[in-house]
Amino acid sequence: MKQIHLKVDENLHTDLRVKCAKLDTSMQEYLTNLLVKDLKLEKKELNQHKFQFIDLFAGVGGIRIPFDELGGECVLGSEIDKYAKITYQSYFKDIPQGDISKIQPCEIDNFDILVGGFPCQPFSQAGHRKGFHDTRGTLFFEVEKILRCKTPKAFLLENVKGLKGHDKGNTFRVIKESLESMGYYVTEKVLAAKDFGLPQNRERIYIVGFWEEEDFNRFNFPEATNEPTKLGKILEKNVDEKYTISDRLWAGHQRRKKEHAKKGNGFGFGMFNEDSTYTNTISARYYKDGSEILIEQKGKNPRKLTPLEAARLQGFPDELVYSAQKAGVSDTQLYKQFGNAVPVNVVRNIAQNMIKALFPNK
Repeated sequence: MKQIHLKVDENLHTDLRVKCAKLDTSMQEYLTNLLVKDLKLEKKELNQHKFQFIDLFAGVGGIRIPFDELGGECVLGSEIDKYAKITYQSYFKDIPQGDISKIQPCEIDNFDILVGGFPCQPFSQAGHRKGFHDTRGTLFFEVEKILRCKTPKAFLLENVKGLKGHDKGNTFRVIKESLESMGYYVTEKVLAAKDFGLPQNRERIYIVGFWEEEDFNRFNFPEATNEPTKLGKILEKNVDEKYTISDRLWAGHQRRKKEHAKKGNGFGFGMFNEDSTYTNTISARYYKDGSEILIEQKGKNPRKLTPLEAARLQGFPDELVYSAQKAGVSDTQLYKQFGNAVPVNVVRNIAQNMIKALFPNK
């Protein structure tokens, strides 16, 4: 049976109205007016935002940004990484909670939408068709516990493209069956950042679920916007020399690429310039050598992206980088954070379609 979560305890107000009826007329009218005023006030306060949501495995808030833009109120954020929490707090002014397994699901404030880019840990029992129990020991299990307790109207989950094929498809099947076993209507799609105005070839799987079938039927994944992309649009001018890679590192990159070429594979550094339409996928290890995305420089060694360029590659606002740097977050940590992040432009388009499906009359 689907649960109904009331934002306002109207049963309490009804009980008080009954008790008021035993009082004299003037006192009854006075108290009733107070109760009505109080009830309206509570509803008004709750409706200051169009909807409430929680942001799990939040990173630096790549999924949160579009839902904030659409009028949502984030009632809980959760992120375990120390430095990601600093970046998140510096920009959103909220302190995210830490370890998700320490959060008591039923103590979370009521909310409409759950969002999160959950880590893909091995599902050791995947394929045994044990449903919910197959996910125990994984962080996805923590998401399930919250969904089962709170049954929000919808959720958006993000993961690497390879999730769908992991363990011959068993991992994804277990995840989807577990979500559907709760009563959710679930759909998924792989979308690429380069199709939504970002100059990066980053493909991710997005899993969307709705509690009500009519909301689900109103939802469609967004079509590619096909905005022209060009790397030069996000590159900084007059970049500090510290981002130019050393002679030793450059020699190592070239040597390894030649070795891979002899073996007949395409591994090695990726070189790009301002006219490139898009780059390779940036990863959390980008800070180590920048090999997946190197920027050409005339007359000298190529350079890495700056942290600001890495943020722009993912669709983040410049202000988030500035606030993080002001809070003392290092380049190394920023590279990790943006390498782990979701492409904001893609989420923005999904979020818009989700809100239209949930609130068609707003």
